[in-house]
Order: sequence, then structure tokens, then C-alpha cells
Amino acid sequence: MSQARAPRQAAQSARTMRADARRNYDRLLAEGRAAFAEHGTGASLEDVARRAGVGIGTLYRHFPNRHALMSAVWEDAVSDLLARSHALLDDPQPCSALVAWLRAIITHAGEYRGLSSALMSASHDDTSALARCSKPMREAGAALLARAQEAGAVRPDVSISDLLQLTNAISLAAEETPDDPELADRLLTLTLRGLKADGPTTA
Repeated sequence: MSQARAPRQAAQSARTMRADARRNYDRLLAEGRAAFAEHGTGASLEDVARRAGVGIGTLYRHFPNRHALMSAVWEDAVSDLLARSHALLDDPQPCSALVAWLRAIITHAGEYRGLSSALMSASHDDTSALARCSKPMREAGAALLARAQEAGAVRPDVSISDLLQLTNAISLAAEETPDDPELADRLLTLTLRGLKADGPTTA
């Protein structure tokens, strides 16, 4: 299965639903996205169902738990990030390409308070619905990291799993410090200095 297809499985399943079920799915997804953006990923699922005009049982039929709804909400961002990673594979500066992609992850994750923490937890839980998004993200990031390592810009012992965890931790730190909009970029720069094969990063 390709990277781009994996996080779209839920949407593909939705297309095979009856028309009324599909309408409910789309409304729940839209209201879930709005609620998570406004209140964070801890937003009340009962409120999401109410705003979508359905009962909580209908929500759970489409999204068995909170992570399932979060995964569906996150899928559009994942698709964008996968497309970005593919485009960056042609960048003549592999380290800068990797940094640009990591910055994009931080930007997307920042749209939903609590998402970074959930993604960090899901990286250790293959049963989480969010893990469906994590695998293609790791594969995409691994390709960018490999190019940077082959170019001698990043230490060979750096893994994409650790790098994504660091990126999520930076996103979480930025989320907890909203009055310092430059924090994420500073922390990312400091992190990458430690990952460099030699010398400070200029990214």
C-alpha cells in the first residue's frame, strides 16, 4: 500500500456508505474538525454529535473512539504532508528539505490543541486509530532523513521515529506557550544542531 493511500482508508470506506450514512459521516467529521480546532482534541464528543444533528450512538458507529475521529480529522493534513514530502525529495539541499517538512508538521499539528500529545502516545500503540496515519508519515520522513544522512548533513544514528517524537514534543511545547510564537522554530533549530553530522545547522 502506498504512503498516500494509507491515511485515506476511512474516507474510502465512507464513499461506500448509504447516502444518509455518508451525510452523517461528513457532518460528524466537519463538526469534529471545528470542535477540535476551537476546544482542542479533548472537546466533548456528545457536543460534536449534537452539533452534527445525530445521536452519540451514530457518532460511535462511524468513529468507535476519540482517536478514530482525531485520525479522520488529521487525514487531510497527513495527505498534504505526504505530498509535501514527495515534492521535497527533489530539493537539492536534503537537510533544508527535511527541516522544511518538520516545520510543516509543527504547523499542522498546532491547528488542534492536544493533537501532538496524542500523536506521541499513538507512536507506541499500534492499536490506536492514529497509528494508521503514523506509518505513512514515518515512511515519508524516513526518505527525507535518508537523503540528509547520505549527504552527510545528519548523523547516521538518527532515526525517523525519534525525530518525529522530538517534533511532536516541540509542537506540544509551543502549544503550552502560546505567547511565544517563535518558540517552535527555536527549539527545532536547537534540535537539528544536535543532529548535524558536524557544525551548526544553517536551516
